[in-house]
Amino acid sequence: MLPAPSSEVNVVLGGEAGHGLQTVGLVLARAAVAGGLHVMVVNEFMSRIRGGSNSTCLRISPQPVRAFSDRVDCCVLFDRDALDRLSGRCTAATLLVGDPEVFGQRPDIQPLPLRELGVRAGGALLANSVVCGFLVRLLGWEMTPLAAALHRTFGEGDILAQNLEAARSGWEAGAADHGRFALPTRPAPTGQRLLLDGSQSVALGALAGGCTFVSSYPMSPATGVLIHLAKQAEAHGLVVEQAEDEISAVNMGLGAWYAGAQALVTTSGGGFDLMAEGMSLCGAIESPLVVHLAQRPGPGTGLPTRTEQGDLEIARYAGHGEFPRAILAPGSPEEAFACTAHAFAMADASQSPVIVLTDQYLLDSLCDLDPLPLPAAPPTARIVATAPDYRRYAPGPDGISPRGIPGHGAGLVCADSDEHDEEGRITEEFEVRTAMVDKRLAKYRPLREELALPPRLHGPADYRRLLIAWGSTGPAIVEALARVPLERTALLHCVQVYPLPASLDQYLRGAERIIVIENNATGQFARLLRGETGCVIADQWLKYNGLPFSVEDIAALLRKEEQR
Repeated sequence: MLPAPSSEVNVVLGGEAGHGLQTVGLVLARAAVAGGLHVMVVNEFMSRIRGGSNSTCLRISPQPVRAFSDRVDCCVLFDRDALDRLSGRCTAATLLVGDPEVFGQRPDIQPLPLRELGVRAGGALLANSVVCGFLVRLLGWEMTPLAAALHRTFGEGDILAQNLEAARSGWEAGAADHGRFALPTRPAPTGQRLLLDGSQSVALGALAGGCTFVSSYPMSPATGVLIHLAKQAEAHGLVVEQAEDEISAVNMGLGAWYAGAQALVTTSGGGFDLMAEGMSLCGAIESPLVVHLAQRPGPGTGLPTRTEQGDLEIARYAGHGEFPRAILAPGSPEEAFACTAHAFAMADASQSPVIVLTDQYLLDSLCDLDPLPLPAAPPTARIVATAPDYRRYAPGPDGISPRGIPGHGAGLVCADSDEHDEEGRITEEFEVRTAMVDKRLAKYRPLREELALPPRLHGPADYRRLLIAWGSTGPAIVEALARVPLERTALLHCVQVYPLPASLDQYLRGAERIIVIENNATGQFARLLRGETGCVIADQWLKYNGLPFSVEDIAALLRKEEQR
């Protein structure tokens, strides 16, 4: 008789770079979606091409999942280092699985002859499909959803046949444990569900926002956005430029906007450091610009393949002088899509830089989601045909002047990084300087109000205790609050972190105790909240070891809070 169905199953794969853990995760994720279930895949890896000790974590559930969990129901070990590294997450209830050729006959590790079965099917590399078949059997599934996933991954031909044979051998090897983690498949929903990582979501959001040009110098974890946009370039008429460095990348982006394109620049913290002068140029010439800044731990090279929310202040302050900007921080693939699309509209409307601030955890995690909402028609830029007397920096509502581009009309479009008058010509007149600074700073009003993305409240409206989070920490807190429902406690998830939306004040006024939760060491958003609003922050929950907050991390902190 099969065990009672599980509410969800968490599988962790551990091994070195080169073992193909991410491919196994992708195939199993596709199988879960084909079986009518939901999935989240979190990839955690060291900064090396081969070797090291990496892991891929899958949460498979009948309900949508958007957060990382420490729970491990089954752990497949590809080498000895994986056991040492993952043992702290495993419990007595965790099923450990490993190849006897690696671990010998150990009572605590269930044997699965991965290499032997892979070689029988055609080669040692096919051990990955053996694992897939074995795990599908533990979930109590037939081969159908896995076969569909393998077909999607490998197409037709001999490679597919070999992988199907290897998967079948793994499925048969798991016969004694059929349904050990029973999670029944369900009829697939009508309409195809998407399976996207955060990088793909940002890239698709850029296309939905009207992006026609992208420039970048590759740097983890932002490179995925450049790669995904390059794959879409021909289909969408997108110009993709891999620049020689980040200084060139940001200046190419500004040049593209000046010429009438809608440009995205994608980079990570170290690359964004080099863009500071370009950010100031953007402020001076009042150009739209969208920058995707993918956070990883610093300083210096830091932990290049890990995650952190440590770049909020460099995003806020990069560039000399005073000029407006906006910073958006999505917390899920859906928000990554929506924020990036909105960033183009926001930058175009305000003629200011807008930064989309993500992190490695969000970008490299894979989720299933509903089809994304696409605009009925491609967005068009707010560009005017210039008259002979056109003045690029003429006074306008909230400091926003009509934006012309060279060659579109009879006027001259003059832009200069020096202080300038209404025509764009260099000036050192003190009154003009004051007027131009005031003009630029006036854009903060629409960035705070009609162009702003408001914060989202999760929980009761009559809260006493308010948790505040931004970016990718949000979903873990939402789930933890469902597990540990503190009385009169709510989460305020801030999607726009600068300038603070005007609607934020009402939420802060209603709180007796405010706790800010961040993936950094110094509480950068808490510092911004204090400085901008004067609110009193009672506590900060911080994590900065290179890993994201798990649901269990937040739940433990909530239990401590409950006892205070």
